Amino acid sequence: MALDIGDVRIGVATSDPLGVIASGYKTLYRKEIENIYGEVLGICQKESVDTIVIGLPRNMDGTNGNRAEISLKFGEELKKLSGDKIKIVYMDERLTSVQAERILISSGVRRDDRKKVIDKVAATIILETYLNKIS
Repeated sequence: MALDIGDVRIGVATSDPLGVIASGYKTLYRKEIENIYGEVLGICQKESVDTIVIGLPRNMDGTNGNRAEISLKFGEELKKLSGDKIKIVYMDERLTSVQAERILISSGVRRDDRKKVIDKVAATIILETYLNKIS
């Protein structure tokens, strides 16, 4: 499973059991979910997830800024709450949102509709990158 963590939305992508195909799963809205960690861990249980790939939005110079620190803390909390049963992996996600936006525009998705799915598409790109790296 991969997560694209934002202030308002978290994009979720999952892979098939063999870890070959990544696909968008869901967009979680933080304000609508009181326990966002519980929601993510619930998806892990439902989908038999043992590894979560979290997008790490590094600065263009490769350093970790505020957004990267938020993602790191989110991952640490997930690992702790899972009792260290879920492996957390971080992937550099610079420009994945730009790539996701281009994909959606080229697919003819309207601007208002893009906001609803861009994080899920970015999470899918993150997961595809990870799956390609490990295969």
